[in-house]
Amino acid sequence: MAQIIRGKELAALCKQQVAERVKALEERGVKPCLAVVLVGENPASKVYVAGKEKDCAECGILSRVLRMPETTTQEELLDTVKALNKDETVHGILVQLPLPEHLSAQPIIETIAPEKDVDGFTPINTGLVSLGDARAFYPCTPSGCMKMLYSVCPDLAGKRAVVLGRSNIVGKPMASLLLAADCTVTMCHSKTKDLAQICRNADILVAAIGKAKFVTKEFVGKDAIVIDVGMNRDENGKLCGDVDFDSVEPAVYAITPVPGGVGLMTRAVLMENTVKAAENACKTLA
Repeated sequence: MAQIIRGKELAALCKQQVAERVKALEERGVKPCLAVVLVGENPASKVYVAGKEKDCAECGILSRVLRMPETTTQEELLDTVKALNKDETVHGILVQLPLPEHLSAQPIIETIAPEKDVDGFTPINTGLVSLGDARAFYPCTPSGCMKMLYSVCPDLAGKRAVVLGRSNIVGKPMASLLLAADCTVTMCHSKTKDLAQICRNADILVAAIGKAKFVTKEFVGKDAIVIDVGMNRDENGKLCGDVDFDSVEPAVYAITPVPGGVGLMTRAVLMENTVKAAENACKTLA
């Protein structure tokens, strides 16, 4: 049976460390603050934002949620982000995605000040991640995946890693982080040939393609570590990942569950990035 890499325990440890860093900042008169901009009434987004508020409370981070109506214009949203950029009491800015259809996300993301970009989505942070620069804010999901990998394999050097999916949010930065850890990385996507065979040779398999239970036991080797980034619904409406957990789990060395895996770590890393932004702001003022 595989080792189950549970996000709950790892996220709790990460948030405990964040809380200690928050206390150190408070002793210097600084209260880390995360501002979340929520536009519209998307039910899933509301749940995600509520989860972030809960995490902030647990870590001692001040949470500011700016709720804007569905009718918000592009200019109004841009002005809101610009105002948060100038607000010295705000250390991290997150615009909850997806936005309503009439709004364009990329110009909004590009407006966020890089030093407050705790999601790690701005072009500057994206570039720093690809360079392996420690100044970067690493996107929360890939960074959380790396922590989960290190929990079962402290030395990743030389491991063969396969990333399924090439999105800007997960796939591409995931590949950069694995390369920085001295893995040999193969990126696969919808046009990749002999996909199952490539995946079977992987020591590390990261599934981030958004297809429910796509990865079956034919995709994995017995010593593989499988990180499931997917968040889908199966034919019965039950939450599941990109990996067919029931068939893959007995066939591999370690695997993350869905739910209870990567999602919890993503939220914990957001807290870590926020306190890092506050620490950086202190250094700048000093």
